[in-house]
Amino acid sequence: MPDATPADRIASQQSQSPRFLLLYALAVAGGAIAYVPFLTILLPVRVEALAGDASVDWLAYAAMAGALAASFANIGFGWASDLTRALPWGRRGWIATGLMVSSLLLANMSVVTHLPVLIAMLVAWQFALNMMLAPLAAWAGDTVPDHQKGLLGGLLASAPAMGALVGALITIPGLASPDTRLILVAVLVILCVAPALLFGKPAGFPELVDPVASTAVRRPSQKRGVVVRMWLARLLVQIAEAALFAYLYLWLRSIAPGFSDNEAAQIFFGVLLVTVPVALWVGRWADRVDRPIFPLTIAAGVAAAALLSMAIAPNLVMALAAYAVFGLSAHVFLSLHSAQTLRVLPRPERRGRDLGLFNLTNTVPSPIMSVLTLTLVPVFGFDGLFVLLSGLASLACLCLLSAGRIRHHGK
Repeated sequence: MPDATPADRIASQQSQSPRFLLLYALAVAGGAIAYVPFLTILLPVRVEALAGDASVDWLAYAAMAGALAASFANIGFGWASDLTRALPWGRRGWIATGLMVSSLLLANMSVVTHLPVLIAMLVAWQFALNMMLAPLAAWAGDTVPDHQKGLLGGLLASAPAMGALVGALITIPGLASPDTRLILVAVLVILCVAPALLFGKPAGFPELVDPVASTAVRRPSQKRGVVVRMWLARLLVQIAEAALFAYLYLWLRSIAPGFSDNEAAQIFFGVLLVTVPVALWVGRWADRVDRPIFPLTIAAGVAAAALLSMAIAPNLVMALAAYAVFGLSAHVFLSLHSAQTLRVLPRPERRGRDLGLFNLTNTVPSPIMSVLTLTLVPVFGFDGLFVLLSGLASLACLCLLSAGRIRHHGK
């Protein structure tokens, strides 16, 4: 008899319910709503109100303290949720506790009137937020089978778009005061995360949570080599994405001095919006043909080419087109990578801790990007920075090429 095709194998396997996948994606979007508007808009506004002319320095201190807290908390609470995953409340207890504590802290940021207290409260909020985010990420590894990881990645692409959309909506002039904005964000986060906890009811998949069964279906090479290359590839792409996230507006202003912050925000949100259907389509294709790593390799290569195009763009139109291609490919890469990482982690009993180590690829790029920018831009301009970032994205592509072809359950 002929070998079964990937589509045949997938059709014969049990799948997680669409309801849980949608509720889970909404919960992850709630996490993005918690930190994107706050860290990019609401926190800088609060720091500026308290620090005045020293706001840049204080904001740098806050960003560094928050990043360190997030890094340690994500690993720690991921590990803690590993230890309790067999209990009746399992990871959901940590998620629910983190949701309530982080929401209360966020809603009360407005009462702080001293900058050191604000930074201390920010650190506490980061710990509480990652008490929610770390077990939430590991929960997908416990509940979503490998042949739906691409679909999951596509659904996760909606999270950053939702975060950016909420940030744009709550800052509409006259809609809400700065203090009310914090409360609105906290309420929206609860409304997004709570339904998954209350009504998700995911189907069980023993092979995803049993250490013996999981080890039996994965190649030894997936335990180290592939995991390391996946980690390194994400770090390299995240460095490039972080640089564009921080300096997109200044770069566009260097090309067209009349370019406004509102136009930059619209372009950023537009790219995120287009990412959602593209990531869904690519993720479903990867599931159907059982090629989880191939789309990541292509996305990293396209991002590298787009960055090089940005470096040599002769005018604003070409620069915007190149950025749109980069933004689309980078965000598709990051969304699908988040889901496919769950496929290659070798030990389910420490999944939360290992995902915390992968989370370092989200926090480490900021200081690296700052050093690269301060070193290169004054001498070579943004063109020199983009050439270097293109090289980093190319290395990410090579890392994934060398990872080989990973099929369902490592077969």
